[in-house]
Order: sequence, then C-alpha cells, then structure tokens
Amino acid sequence: MSAFVDFFSDTKTRPTAAMRQVMANAEVGDERAGEDPSVNRLVERCANLLGKEAAIYLPSGTMCNEIALAVHCRPGDEVICDASCHLFGFEGGGPAALAGVMLHSLPGDRGRFSAAQLQAALRPDRPYAPRQRLVEVEQTANLGGGTIWPLAQLDEIAAIAHGHGLLTHMDGARLLNAVVASGVSAADYARGYDSVWIDFSKGLGTPGGAVLAGSAGFIHEALRLKLRWGGAMRQSGIIAAACDYALDQHVQRLADDHANAQALAQGIAAIEGLRIDLAGVQTNLVYFDIAREGLDAPALCSRLLARGVRMGEMGPRTVRAVTHLDVDAAAVERALAALRVELA
Repeated sequence: MSAFVDFFSDTKTRPTAAMRQVMANAEVGDERAGEDPSVNRLVERCANLLGKEAAIYLPSGTMCNEIALAVHCRPGDEVICDASCHLFGFEGGGPAALAGVMLHSLPGDRGRFSAAQLQAALRPDRPYAPRQRLVEVEQTANLGGGTIWPLAQLDEIAAIAHGHGLLTHMDGARLLNAVVASGVSAADYARGYDSVWIDFSKGLGTPGGAVLAGSAGFIHEALRLKLRWGGAMRQSGIIAAACDYALDQHVQRLADDHANAQALAQGIAAIEGLRIDLAGVQTNLVYFDIAREGLDAPALCSRLLARGVRMGEMGPRTVRAVTHLDVDAAAVERALAALRVELA
C-alpha cells in the first residue's frame, strides 16, 4: 500500500525539515521566568499581528479559551456563544469545571449567530438570573464547516455586546485561514474583541503552541492562571521558534489548503451517493453527507481507512475531511479514488 494520507484534522500536520532545523537552532531560556528570547519575540509579534497590547504563549488553544473565560468571568456568570462552538464539544467541560461559567448557546447559521439573535438573548441584570458577562465567537467556525464570519457581522456583534456592558472573546484557532481566504487582516477581524488567540498546531504545522492576546491587564491576569494551571514551561523557545517560522513560511500557503479543499469538494459532489453543499466550503474543512441507504459514516470511514485514507465521522451520516500542510493534490485524488470505489 502507498503512503497513508490523513484528512482527519489539520492537527495532524508535522514539522517540516526546515522547521525542525529552526527548532534545533532556537535561542532559548527559562520561559516561566520570562527569559526565553524566542518566546518573547513571538508574543510581541503576535500582539502586533492581532492588534492588541500584549500576548502570552500557551501550550494549547484550549488553554487559551479556558484562561480567557476565567479572566473575563466569575463563577456563575453566563457566556453567550454558538451552539456548535469548541467550548461546548471539545474542551472536556472546562468552562464549568475551570471557570465555573454557564454557556448560553445560540443556534447560528453554520456556527455564526446573528446580531438579532444576540440582541434577543440579552436580558436585564437581575439577581435571580446568571450575570451575562461574555460573548464568544469562533473564527473560522469548525462545526459550521470552516465558515468565515464576515467582518461587518463580527463588528456588529461586538458593538452590541459592549453596548450592553459585556466583554468579547474570539476563538481564533483558524483565524489565519479566514485572513488568507478573505484578505481581511487578523487585527481587523479582532478589533472588536477583548481577547483573541491563534493556534500554531493546525494548518501552520508546528508541534504545538498558541498565543492569547488582549490588553496588558488581561494578559497580567492570564499569566497568573497559566502558572496556576501548569501551563508555564521552561525552554519552550524550541517550539516558539517553530511558530515564528510558521508565521513567515506557512501562512500564505494556507491558500493551497483552501484550493485542495475546493478540489476535494468538487470531486465529492460528482460521486453518486454523497451530498455536499459546495457553497459551504470556504476554507480547509470539507463536510459531506452520505445519501446512500445501507452506508453510514462510521462504516465509510472504516473502509476508507483500510484503503489508507483517514477521514473523521462527525455524525451518523456526516464525514469531515480537512486539508493541511501534509495533504497535497495527489492526496486529494487518492481520497476521491477511494470514495469512488466505496460508493460504486
């Protein structure tokens, strides 16, 4: 069998040979003490990229979200978010366990709720109800299909939240995918948000790491929680150097992932027994449904895996395929060939 190709997630990317060399040569120090020059350069760069006063380097995007909630909120507060967001399905109950907050979910359109929905969810501050403290958005929306929040919609959401005394947070795990696809800068997308983060372990291809940004006061409090929750590291400049390299070398190439996703989606649309909304494929995430009787997502994914192609089941009849640094045009063709055989 030829080489295994992995469409399961963009977290499956591996550092390139050039990135590994940069990591080997990284200038390092004690990150916990603020003495790692590679980390310090990265967070300053990311603060500028995101248009914020300060930033902090963290092991993961999940920790970015959880720290943001805990800094912005107090136990018992309410966070308004989309029903499909990462906070709900992929953080192990962290909002409740770590920040003690309640999540008020809105049924958005492909992971994006409207200004009207937010307005309708707001209520007076009364002692018998949870205090509404924070509005959270996810750019791009993962379970929405990698969809992009339009800038005007983000600005309107932020203006309504701030107008009612609420804070705002952006989960920017794939923010740079939105930047490359739309041409809108990361700072512009994040301008209405009190905190925002970007992930480096997805399409940017690093072994790990994320950077959370906000005001200087917010980052001061975030550091306290980073220490409390065991997120502080030592010579983490080895990974931070990979993140810095990725910002130089792997951002614009996200357009290749988007092009490969389009090619995959177009191929899926031509296979009888599969159903896909081509207009919904905006970045590097491809969701499609199985329309053929007698075949479900677990069975199809199992059969594809036997052919050396891994995709992810996202429901009884829904499959997700993600393009990334380690997926090229040939891998897309191989995946389509496997799908054609299984749907023949």
